[in-house]
Amino acid sequence: MDTLTRVFLFLLSTVAVLFVLLFGAFAFVPEDVDVSDDPPQLEPSDELRWVDCYGTRQCARLKVPLNYSDPEGDSAVIALARIPSKLAPDSPSYRGPLLFNPGGPGGSGVDFVIASGYGELFQLVVGPEFDLIGFDPRGIARSTPRANFFASRVERELFAKPEILLSLNASANAIARQWADATLIGQLAAENDDGTLRFINTENTARDMLEIVRKHGREKIQYWGFSYGTILGATFAAMFPDNIERFIIDGVMDAESYYSTQWSDNLQDTDKVLQSFATGCFSAGPSTCPFYAASPAAILANMDALAESLRSRPIPVRTPKSYGLVDYSLFRTTIFYLLYSPYAKFPMLAQALADLAQGNATRLWEMSPTGLKPPFECSCDDRELGFESVPESLWAVLCNDGDRISPEYEEFEAHYRMLSNLSSFADQWERPRMGCLTWPDLPKPKFRGPFIGNTSFPLLLIGNTADPVTPLASAQKMSKGFKDSVVLTQDSPGDQDRA
Repeated sequence: MDTLTRVFLFLLSTVAVLFVLLFGAFAFVPEDVDVSDDPPQLEPSDELRWVDCYGTRQCARLKVPLNYSDPEGDSAVIALARIPSKLAPDSPSYRGPLLFNPGGPGGSGVDFVIASGYGELFQLVVGPEFDLIGFDPRGIARSTPRANFFASRVERELFAKPEILLSLNASANAIARQWADATLIGQLAAENDDGTLRFINTENTARDMLEIVRKHGREKIQYWGFSYGTILGATFAAMFPDNIERFIIDGVMDAESYYSTQWSDNLQDTDKVLQSFATGCFSAGPSTCPFYAASPAAILANMDALAESLRSRPIPVRTPKSYGLVDYSLFRTTIFYLLYSPYAKFPMLAQALADLAQGNATRLWEMSPTGLKPPFECSCDDRELGFESVPESLWAVLCNDGDRISPEYEEFEAHYRMLSNLSSFADQWERPRMGCLTWPDLPKPKFRGPFIGNTSFPLLLIGNTADPVTPLASAQKMSKGFKDSVVLTQDSPGDQDRA
């Protein structure tokens, strides 16, 4: 019996309990923490001054050079949160700060650390001797300068209409509609640039990390980065190979593909993850997998048939918390989203698909990114919040880092067709780079490779055999550039070792 079959057999009987224990605790905003004063009202400092915040956490705001070529000029301010080590700093077993980046670009390290249960889980993994530190990279959430292309949350919400989640093969004109929408992003970036946008990039964030380490009185970093955090990690390791103490990059992206703004190799193993769902469901049998069919191929064919039925006839859903339409695009986006966490989500997906086959789309809606998002509420005087992670922070980092791409529709379509030859999920993966189509012509960071180095301690790279967006081949490729680095292969589907 293979691993995924055992998961179906076990999880279907206990999935509700496991979901609460494992994922209910990982909500980005802890229920027991008062965030009415978020971000905490801390004065930025040239030193790390930790104060209690968010219940059991400690926070600081560190001033760093906005432009490292002009260190005496204006400052950027980096927001940090930590779970202190359970050991005293003078203990022989105390190991110092361990920095995290949860991914993105655009992920908030502060959210990562303050989320109830998440930080404690990682403290169990790494041990009590570390200070676990999350930081918001420049451009993101509580750090400044902050990427912000809109005057209010309302304006952003109106821009991020369902069009932004439209599958590129949802209709005959879906590609053209996405392209047209995307060309507005660069224009908004240019119009709202106060002169600081150019300084939001991965090179500067790597330098910020070294500043954080040095403010702890150390020269060598301890770091664990996920997904985009592996780009940040590889950039740091190549720029500062002598400043590595312990270093993990997990769910590794190909830095050359990233910095060329191609994102062309991420989907190498995506369809393997979906295949593992079909294989696991078939092996588990009809008594355990409610979406069972006569073969794995038949299961996938039935999924395709459901998607096609939604293309012509969407299903309306109303729950106590939200409402909307389950259509072709939502179906595709939800399936792609669930590939990241197969062990937790596939058993629930099987039931949702079985329900959908009977005309009931409620479960699928409740599992979708749209259904999980609380309804947007605002008032007439609604203002931008200074601590939210916002979509434009992804494009600020990605487009500033990467090569300029052509804004022409024909080249946008050609790139999508190329991705379509790699994976059936190309309709989902064109989105990250599309915001760069008309990006302002800003100076590129000085460092964008090569990604090589004889590091002061070997890097550990982690990859899964079937990862939906960070294939194992990327970890193997990146490892070749760093002397004595090691690739840890996890024989499982899902994104990163947290799958």
